[in-house]
Amino acid sequence: MGPSSPITVDGAGIGRATGDAPEPAFPPGRRLELPHRGTTFIREMPGPPGAPTVLLLHGWVATGGLNWFQSFETLGERFRVVAPDLRGHGQGIRSRRVFRLADCADDCAATLVELGTGPVIAVGYSMGGPIAQLLWRRHRDLVSGLVFCATSAGFMPNRRARLPYQSAMLSAVTAARVATLTMAVPSLPAWGARPARLPEWIADEMRRHDWRSIVEAGHSIGTYHATRWIDQIDVPTAVVCTTRDHAVRPDLQLAIADAISGATVHRIDDGHLACAQPGFGRVVRGACTNVADRVGRAAAV
Repeated sequence: MGPSSPITVDGAGIGRATGDAPEPAFPPGRRLELPHRGTTFIREMPGPPGAPTVLLLHGWVATGGLNWFQSFETLGERFRVVAPDLRGHGQGIRSRRVFRLADCADDCAATLVELGTGPVIAVGYSMGGPIAQLLWRRHRDLVSGLVFCATSAGFMPNRRARLPYQSAMLSAVTAARVATLTMAVPSLPAWGARPARLPEWIADEMRRHDWRSIVEAGHSIGTYHATRWIDQIDVPTAVVCTTRDHAVRPDLQLAIADAISGATVHRIDDGHLACAQPGFGRVVRGACTNVADRVGRAAAV
């Protein structure tokens, strides 16, 4: 998934190359207490003074660091960046409640209020797309723009495709919830506590997941549908389409752009793991800049 030459992590939590090739920078992370919700984990880059904020929402079985490590540095040159671990993923909120995408959206809203960001450009990758959509729908005052990457307004296009998927996921959810009662997740040191190579860090990130929540999240993704209201989105929007994606069909990705008035399309000739490629950050920055410029023009009118 990562680049070929190894990366070490210094005490501040910033990735440094150990070879000759430049490597992406990792912003430091910290825990953040959300009143009445729990403790989450965010990575931040301050950006230039007065820069607009982008909220980076990762995909299923990823974390804020894993999903966006190729994007932090280039986005941080233009924007303030906030990348949370979503609930059940990485060091995100732990809860006994059944995983719901709507709860993730509400967690993100609470994070933005706690940080005092004001309205943000919400950038959702795969599972993060529905969460960004729900953030707009449930907390419209906190969203100034949207960028959807490798995602859709509905991942299972018809009932015939959904039923086998939902049946399998429901069985897995039941097994995972039972297993959680008898399984203790080992405690791991915080990011930046000791030097680590990138593969070791990836393994640590994956081990931090609450796998019961991960399985429930898979079911939640399969049942998600926003097609009835996606055309009501009224903020500047961009769609980053991964044109060789076999996980989220490109036609389903482009359907978002067709549904939302004025949405722009930014294509990347890659599959569903495009976020791990060195050029991905430039594409996302282009989409975010497009949205930010339109937000700025609307505010000036």
